[in-house]
Amino acid sequence: MSKGTVVLAYSGGLDTSCILVWLKEQGYDVIAYLANIGQEEDFEAARLKAEKLGAKKVFIEDLRAEFVEEFIWPSVQANAIYEDRYLLGTSVARPCIARRQVQIAQQEGAQYVSHGATGKGNDQVRFELSCYALFPEVKIISPWRIPEFFNRFRGRKDLMDYAKDHDIPVPVTPKAPWSMDANLMHISFESGILENPKTHAPADLYMMTKDPQASPNIPDVLEIEFLKGVPIKVTNVKEGKSKDTPLEIFCYLNEIGGKHGVGRIDIVENRFIGMKSRGIYETPGGTILYQAHLDIETFTMDKEVRRIKQGLGITFSELLYNGFWYSPECVFVRDCIAKSQESVEGKVQMSVFKGQVYMLGRESPKSLYNEELVSMDVQGDYDPCDASGFIKINAVRSEL
Repeated sequence: MSKGTVVLAYSGGLDTSCILVWLKEQGYDVIAYLANIGQEEDFEAARLKAEKLGAKKVFIEDLRAEFVEEFIWPSVQANAIYEDRYLLGTSVARPCIARRQVQIAQQEGAQYVSHGATGKGNDQVRFELSCYALFPEVKIISPWRIPEFFNRFRGRKDLMDYAKDHDIPVPVTPKAPWSMDANLMHISFESGILENPKTHAPADLYMMTKDPQASPNIPDVLEIEFLKGVPIKVTNVKEGKSKDTPLEIFCYLNEIGGKHGVGRIDIVENRFIGMKSRGIYETPGGTILYQAHLDIETFTMDKEVRRIKQGLGITFSELLYNGFWYSPECVFVRDCIAKSQESVEGKVQMSVFKGQVYMLGRESPKSLYNEELVSMDVQGDYDPCDASGFIKINAVRSEL
């Protein structure tokens, strides 16, 4: 007798392939679900492998467009950044993946969902909080937190032996000595030889970005047009090439950023569950957009509104990192941020060169910049004498 049906978030790699077979061993019918969110993957090969391993059904879902429009764009509006450096590429993908996993579970009458996230990381929290928010009755099987599983599979060798015993195809070439997660937004690297925070990243680790030293000696000049805080068009000024759909815009920014080595960081961050971890990230397109959006937002947004919005952006970033995308407070914060973006429109020009993004200029019909008022050559509608009282009032506290 089957214990029920489980929808497994499946990648086709060693871990989730072994988990698929292990779940069947435990008596579950397994539906394999693979989300295409922009990672380099042979999806047809993954489908055939899942079928060979005994999956009852296989769903391969192209989520790239909705990933950009419904998850990356709100993060751009928020200037989302965790602990001042991490642009949240893995974090923002998880609620997108989990949403479709839950929809498939409901559609197929599955009582369970499962994933391959470890018991020490953030992803277990992100996946499961999303699933519970969207499907409160669901039961979650997390193998890396089940003693019978993690005591049986204490490392990669145990998984490889299990794969061999159960005729699970494994890569012929050795796996890189680190863990990697890839999507449209970024690639992350952690674990393995990177666990020593003093160890320098090998030169051949990076996949999305060129070494800035080996990047072109001529910059690309981009113009990005924003409406309500999201990009609606990107133009390569020198080439005259432009893109105007969300997915095309983001892919093109990844291409240009990668070409010039933009978006590499090497950080130690604080995981939600309490430990510190070292991560190396490549986020080329996201880095360009972060800088461009900051610029057009400052140009078009009232100072005090922006001060409040900055605080909301930090709150949003922490909620996103910790897995609370679908929580009531995160929905509220996203709505507030979206409201703040109503006048964030215009064009920003920038140079992308040798690992850096340099702002060149900006224009907007909603600009709050008054050239005459700020000019050092024109008096404008401003009386300098008023500044004396302003300064004296602000000095009162210091004189007490």
